[in-house]
Parts: sequence; structure tokens; C-alpha cells
Amino acid sequence: METVVQWVRTSWTKQSRGGLEASRRNATPTAFPLPLTSPPFVHEVLMHEVDAFKPQFATHAVLPVSDADTSVLLEEDDGLLRVQLAVTPFGMPRRWRRPPAFRLARGEWLRWQVNHRFAGSHGDAWTYRLDTLNIAYGPAPTDLFMGTPTHHVNELAALR
Repeated sequence: METVVQWVRTSWTKQSRGGLEASRRNATPTAFPLPLTSPPFVHEVLMHEVDAFKPQFATHAVLPVSDADTSVLLEEDDGLLRVQLAVTPFGMPRRWRRPPAFRLARGEWLRWQVNHRFAGSHGDAWTYRLDTLNIAYGPAPTDLFMGTPTHHVNELAALR
């Protein structure tokens, strides 16, 4: 499966909900150049408030992609790549109605964004996270995700 996945995850606390810290958080990228690695692979980028949103990079040669609370299901069928994002059951707001699986043709790429609020995961304070999944089906030059996606799924919600 010639697939390239890039997860960009940004996490923060109430401290970055307003003012200068919010400006810094809002300036974090939703895509980065890809490493020079042959597909399939996962390029993970984590940015945390505690590290001043400095990106931390990791590359994995494992598909499909999952971690403790979020996964993406990938399936090739009739020349298309079926992509379905499964979100954490622990985040708020609850998403009772979610977008259906998306089908990518070779040469296309998708940006799927979803955000969450978590209770009690940082002491007793709320924590927040923005997940951006960039996924390409077919060849992917290193700067692919820096451009405009072929398709975009927006599951961003007001996080209070």
C-alpha cells in the first residue's frame, strides 16, 4: 500500500487559550515536510505547550495507524484508498454524527482535522488537543502536505 500518513498533534492547557500564548499556539503548523523515506510510513509530529510548541518528530513504518485513543483505518478497494478516522471516546465534545469514510484516488491527499477537550488529564485542569491527519495515496514528494489538500474534512468544534 503506497500510503503516506502524517499526524500533527498540538496539545495545550487553559494557559494557551488566550493572549500571547494563544497566538503562539495558533501559529503552529498543520503540516511539515516529509522525511526522505519510502512509503508506506507514518510521520508523527507532536507539539506540546509545556515544550513551547517545539515540534518533536518520529517516523514509523507501520500501517494502519493507531495509538491509545485515536486511529485511522485504511483499506484499498477497487483502486481507491478508504480512510476512516476513529476518534477518542474520552474527548469532548461528543461527536454523535461523524463524517463517513473518505475514498482517495491515487495521487490525491486528504487533510482531516478534529479537536478535543479532556477533563482531568493535567491535574484537575482541562487539556485540549488539535489532531491533523494528512494522508496521501500514491507518491508523495517531501513538500506535499505543505500545499492545499485535494480534500479536507473539518470536524473542529467549539471547545469551551
